[in-house]
Amino acid sequence: MNKIISLLMLHMLCLAPAAAQFGGPRVDESTLPGKRGELNVRNAMYPRILPDNRVEFKIKAPDAKKVQVDLGKKYDLTRNADGEWTGTTEPVMSGFNYYALFIDDVRVADPAAESFYGSGWMSSGIEIPYPAGVTDFYIADVPHGDIRMKRYFSATAGDWRKMYIYCPPGYDASKESYPVLYLQHGGGEDERGWAQQGRTDVIMDNLIAKGQAVPMLIVMTDGNTRDFEASLLKECIPFVEKNFRVKTDRESRALAGLSMGGIHTLNVGIPHPELFAYLGVFSSGWWANASPFGGGGNDNEKYYTMLKEKKELYNKQFKQLWLSMGGKEDIAYNNCQVMMKRFDEIGIKYTYFDTPGGHTWPVWRESLLKFAPLLFK
Repeated sequence: MNKIISLLMLHMLCLAPAAAQFGGPRVDESTLPGKRGELNVRNAMYPRILPDNRVEFKIKAPDAKKVQVDLGKKYDLTRNADGEWTGTTEPVMSGFNYYALFIDDVRVADPAAESFYGSGWMSSGIEIPYPAGVTDFYIADVPHGDIRMKRYFSATAGDWRKMYIYCPPGYDASKESYPVLYLQHGGGEDERGWAQQGRTDVIMDNLIAKGQAVPMLIVMTDGNTRDFEASLLKECIPFVEKNFRVKTDRESRALAGLSMGGIHTLNVGIPHPELFAYLGVFSSGWWANASPFGGGGNDNEKYYTMLKEKKELYNKQFKQLWLSMGGKEDIAYNNCQVMMKRFDEIGIKYTYFDTPGGHTWPVWRESLLKFAPLLFK
C-alpha cells in the first residue's frame, strides 16, 4: 500500500510543472488579463483574448532561443527571467482562426489549445468572440440536430474513409425524407472541417429554429481523392441514399464547397445539372492563370463550352448558382472575378456575395449562413 501511495505522489509531482505551465487550478484567473480562449485545453490559461480581440500568449520554453506566434502574421515573443515567452497580437477577426507556434523556427501546434487539420497539418485553433448581438454561430436553447460519423469503403481511394452527416432536429422521430446538401472542405483539410471549424450543426440548428432554412441533411465527405466525381457520384451519394431517409430527385440535392471544394463543386455540378439544382462556390473559381498544381486556365474551357452550348438549360436547371468571396484580400478573388466575367459574357445567371475576411473560416461560416436559407424552397 505504501508503495502505491509513493508512486501516486511521484506521479503528482511530475504533473506539477505541466500544470504550472498550462495555468493549473492554483492560478486565480481573475488576476489575469482578458479571458481564456474557449478552445484552450482544460486548465490552460493562455492564450487569452483581450476585450479588443487582441490575443495574449505565454509560452514556457526556457531552452528556446526564439519563439514566435503565427496568427494572421508572425509576432515575436519576449523571454522573461523564468523562461516564459510572452507577447500580444493585433486585433484578430471574429470567429475561428488557425495559428501556430514557431520555436527556434520549427513550426509546432500549441499544446495549450485544441488542434485542427488545416493547411495540410495539425494547427492550433482559436475562437475570437463575435460582436454583441451576433448569435448565429453560438449554441442556443433550440432543438438540436446532430452530426454522425459513418465509415465506408471507397473503391476510388482504395481504403476505408469517413463522412460526417448532419441530421436535423427530429430526424430520428420522423418518417419523412429530407433534402441533402453535399458540402466540401478546402485544400489541406478533410471531412472534419465543416463539422468542427465550420460549426455546421450550430448554424443549421439556429436557422431551422428561426424558420429561415428547410430541415435538411448535410453530408461532409473527404475531397482528397484522385477522382472526386467518381467518389461522390458512385460511392458517397449511393451510400447516403441507402442508409438515410433522403429525397433522391435533383430538386432536393445541392452541392457546395469552399476553395478546393468550390472547384470540386464546379467540376461535378456543371457536367451534371440533372443531379443538382443548387451549387454553392465559396472563396473559389476556376484558375484564371496556370494552376500551381499543374495545368492551366485552358483546362477549364471544356466547362465554359458546356455552359455556352446549353445556356438556357443551365439557367433553368440551377435554382441557385451562388458564389461568395472574402473580399479583395481573398486569395481566390481574382479567379472568381475572371470566372464571373466569363459567366456574364455567356449569359449565365448567378448570385454573388462578398464579405470581408479573406480566405478564412469566418467567411465560410458566413457563406453557409447565407446559402442554406436559399435551398429547397
